[in-house]
Order: sequence, then C-alpha cells, then structure tokens
Amino acid sequence: MWKVNRFKFFSFAVILSTLFLFAFKGDKISPRLQEKINSAIQGTFEVEDFSMGLMEVKPDLNEQTPSELGGDNLFEITSDGTSLGYVYVGVAPSLKKTFDYVVLLTPELSVKKSKILIYREDHGRQVGSQRWLKQFIGKKSGETLVYGKDIDGISGATVSAKSMTLAVSNVLESIQVLKDADFF
Repeated sequence: MWKVNRFKFFSFAVILSTLFLFAFKGDKISPRLQEKINSAIQGTFEVEDFSMGLMEVKPDLNEQTPSELGGDNLFEITSDGTSLGYVYVGVAPSLKKTFDYVVLLTPELSVKKSKILIYREDHGRQVGSQRWLKQFIGKKSGETLVYGKDIDGISGATVSAKSMTLAVSNVLESIQVLKDADFF
C-alpha cells in the first residue's frame, strides 16, 4: 500500500512542479523592473508615450548568439508608428549576486545608452554611474569590448564592471548575428 501511495505522491509532485514552472515562467519582467525600463526609455528617447514590441528570436538563431535572446528581453521601441530603436534587458553577475541592466540601441544598432536598473550588492555600486557607463555610448553592433582596453576599469567595482563590459559586448555581438540573419 505504501508503494502505491508513494508513487501517487511523487506523480502528483512532478505534475505540480511542472505546472508551477510553466505558470510562473522566470522570463517575465517584474512590475518594478518594467517601471525602471520605462523610465530609462522615456529619458533616453525623450518620449512620454511609447510601446515595447517583443522581438521573438527563434531558438536556432538564439543558439548562435552569445546573449540569451529567447525570453522577454529584446524589444523594439516605437512611438506614433515610428521606430525609435531597441532595448535589450539582461541580468549579469556581480560579486555575490546579480544585477539587471538595459542596453538601449539606436535604429542603426549602436548603443544610445546603457543603464544598470537594479543592483543588489552593498559594494560596487560605482558601476551604475553614468560617468562610467557613458563609455558604451556609440559602440556598434558586432564590436567586441574588452575591459581595461576598450572600457576603462573602475575602482571598487571590478567584478561588476568586467561583467557589464562582457554583457554589453555580448549584446553587440548578438545584435550583429541577428543583423547578418536579416532579422532587423
């Protein structure tokens, strides 16, 4: 009798876990993060009203990119029927935790602005300063960025700064893969 009940219990647990995973997919943008993304878009593109259209990247194309493009993370920004550019929303590792960031791109696929939206560490917050982040402005799709060479280091935030540099570099390389595939 215990074996039958144990089998039913484990079957129920597997089914429940599967439903939970699909019901609460981790790719969704939280309301807090969405608010910060909206603010970054409004400030960067100088618009009040805009829409974010999800750009769905097929799995076979996503596999060719260094950045993950298979979730809710690449959007076209439009206002009054005009394309303003694109926004990539990502997560990168810091020393012990992660941080959320955006890379805002022009219609020509160069960096208009990068911004750290939610930083979860007590140390290394300097990585979020616009003074440091402005180094990414104007970098183009396909460029590879190297911390300490193309992007200056930042004291007190070495791990996060290296991580952000790699993240933006990967986004630019990924955008080039999409561009080469006539995605844009």
